[in-house]
Amino acid sequence: MLESLLSQAVNGLVLGFIYVLIAVGLSITFGLLGIINFAHGAFFALGAYVAYQLYQMFGWPAVVFAPIIVGVVGMVVEVVLIRRLYGKEPLISLIVTFALGLLIEALIRVFWGSDGKPLSPPSALTGVFEYGPLLITNYRVAVLLATALTLAALWAFLSYTPYGRILRAGGRDPEMVDMLGINLPRLLTAAFGLGCAIAAIAGVLAGPLWTVSPSMATNAIMPAFVVVAIGGLGSFRGAVFAGLAVGVVISLTIQFKPDAAAASMYAFMFLMLLLRPRGLFGERWERFE
Repeated sequence: MLESLLSQAVNGLVLGFIYVLIAVGLSITFGLLGIINFAHGAFFALGAYVAYQLYQMFGWPAVVFAPIIVGVVGMVVEVVLIRRLYGKEPLISLIVTFALGLLIEALIRVFWGSDGKPLSPPSALTGVFEYGPLLITNYRVAVLLATALTLAALWAFLSYTPYGRILRAGGRDPEMVDMLGINLPRLLTAAFGLGCAIAAIAGVLAGPLWTVSPSMATNAIMPAFVVVAIGGLGSFRGAVFAGLAVGVVISLTIQFKPDAAAASMYAFMFLMLLLRPRGLFGERWERFE
């Protein structure tokens, strides 16, 4: 029983790290741009499909270009559509991005069909890793390492590079950044593209674990919003802690009562927001209050 719980908890961490990547990308667009991006799950699914296409054409090494391609697509979408939503009522951005997500999902069905696509893990990562009572596939170990490295690199970029500091400052006080002579529209385009690219990284990593299908978008977006709500608006640290907690809660619920797995994350969110309405690491953001 203990061995099963331990393995399930580690599997929950893998799921949680994928949720963290989705939520961090959502938090960037939500916190820095002030946009409620319901199309974020569609970019997650698009990342998985682009990875599948590159895998079919060139093999696994080419899959690393999938997040870059999706990031560029995200920047084009920001220039053409999202830019017109800044400063508008939040309900407008919610409706427009919801429609955008449906459009992307429909285009996925047109280009790749509605049936699931198999995306096998690299041959070097097949097999099982066993350490004492712990039993986990090698690919899941690789996902843990890849997500940890991605999050560490993103944190270092936002904290220690001039461009990362500008991104953070633009989220809190865009007028001040504009007065300093920094091209604010270009900054926001890059921020939206970065959020989409991070969602695509999550889609690439989730592809071999989940079936690559259009429904990936729906399966990703609600957990992402749950993680953002629990962690706190715009909080990188909050998204990490909340994503891991949600993943473990879902996995342990699957162990004891599989039918309640989906409801468990909402119950967890309800409890956490009762205790801390702003989320675990939520702050007061002047631009929203």
